[in-house]
Amino acid sequence: MPLSASAQQPDAPQPALAEPLSQPPPSHAFWDRTNLLLFSEVGVLRGLDYASTRNFQARGRDEILLPDDVVNNFAGFAAVEAAATATSVGLSYWMHRTGHHSIERWVSIVHISVTGFGVARNYALKSKHMVPAAPGP
Repeated sequence: MPLSASAQQPDAPQPALAEPLSQPPPSHAFWDRTNLLLFSEVGVLRGLDYASTRNFQARGRDEILLPDDVVNNFAGFAAVEAAATATSVGLSYWMHRTGHHSIERWVSIVHISVTGFGVARNYALKSKHMVPAAPGP
């Protein structure tokens, strides 16, 4: 049996073995400057949401999104605001880990937009306090 030409030449280069498939490295670190700024803004706006809700309640308005039992419990309402911030960071991390880096940023951007709108609306609401009747003659 004849041998092939490459088998007769001992110095012939051998084909490279295929590297095992691995995930490409992320395009940026999760805790980079942009995400830190976005997460900070989400946290600040959630704090402003807490303050604006308290403000409009003091002016006689009612919360329509959350039950009164939650909103009137100072610690419970603060926990809801903290949980909303943590959820936003968690969703961003999930998008980062699955390689959806632009969606990772948009999670925070949408959260900032919606919460900012809510804060502005809360402060813009008119007070419902009744004007005391003028004393009679």
